[in-house]
Amino acid sequence: MTFKAEYIWIDGTEPTAKLRSKTKIIAGEPAGLDALPIWGFDGSSTNQAEGHSSDRVLKPVFTCPDPIRGGDDILVLCEVLNIDMTPHESNTRAALVEVAEKFAAQEPIFGIEQEYTFFQDGYPLGFPKGGFPAPQGGYYCGVGADEIFGREVVEAHLDNCLAAGLAISGINAEVMPGQWEFQVGPVSPLEVSDHMWVARWLLYRTAEDFGVSATLDPKPVKGDWNGAGAHTNFSTKAMREGYDAIITACESLGEGSKPLDHVKNYGAGIDDRLTGLHETAPWNEYSYGVSNRGASVRIPWQVEKDGKGYIEDRRPNANVDPYVVTRLLVDTCCSALEKAGQV
Repeated sequence: MTFKAEYIWIDGTEPTAKLRSKTKIIAGEPAGLDALPIWGFDGSSTNQAEGHSSDRVLKPVFTCPDPIRGGDDILVLCEVLNIDMTPHESNTRAALVEVAEKFAAQEPIFGIEQEYTFFQDGYPLGFPKGGFPAPQGGYYCGVGADEIFGREVVEAHLDNCLAAGLAISGINAEVMPGQWEFQVGPVSPLEVSDHMWVARWLLYRTAEDFGVSATLDPKPVKGDWNGAGAHTNFSTKAMREGYDAIITACESLGEGSKPLDHVKNYGAGIDDRLTGLHETAPWNEYSYGVSNRGASVRIPWQVEKDGKGYIEDRRPNANVDPYVVTRLLVDTCCSALEKAGQV
């Protein structure tokens, strides 16, 4: 007996990494992550090596059923290593592992809202060739063929994520035609990040079958159209138990160089999206507020009412690396909570 294992990894393309994958045929029956072999690839073709020393290593770190091939076939998310088995410089997961372990006692959890846009023949799905549709307004969470485009792809992607066992928690149409969102979480930093990368791969792969492409471009259409973000919801045990910890976390994100430290790692092209318009705060100004979608960080009204809960960092781009955004939020907020004795 054999099964197909689709090895997926994140490449070294800059400023925004791409997903790559290839298929390995493995003899026997699937026996879990630890039984999967490491594999290699040509790093000179993925911006992760030079041709004179091009071998790089794929180390399986997460596996789930392959909902597209079905049967016993699996998807295998991998970290990229050098041949001495150290993390490659493009491997952002390894840094998250260290921070997540350091602050594990605070029980940080995340929910990430992944926005994306469908394109076909060079135009966003629903845009007339050479022109523009009606202004945004009715598309958000809309219904009807005059306002909704690509729902069949979205539903297929949702079914694939569920069949794969990913922690996907919802979908909705977004503000611009052809723009959608899915949510992953609430789960731990590593889990939300691993699941998000596999969900992205499934998005691209599912869209292939419909002859459309999906992009995480943070500003896919210039002008008076919403950009695409990855709003990141975050909490710790202390934040889920009391409001003082909520305020400490919000304040910590605005201290010293922290606003710029975060924003410069929240996805390429962030200044095109974070303009202060279209439900965003300016990229170079930090603010937080209750029920304020024009703030950098939003405290949901229900959180203020309950006196506990979570915060939403609205700054990350759709093209943000989830390993990076979760690491930064855990490191900044958990350090501050620890210093304040709110753990």
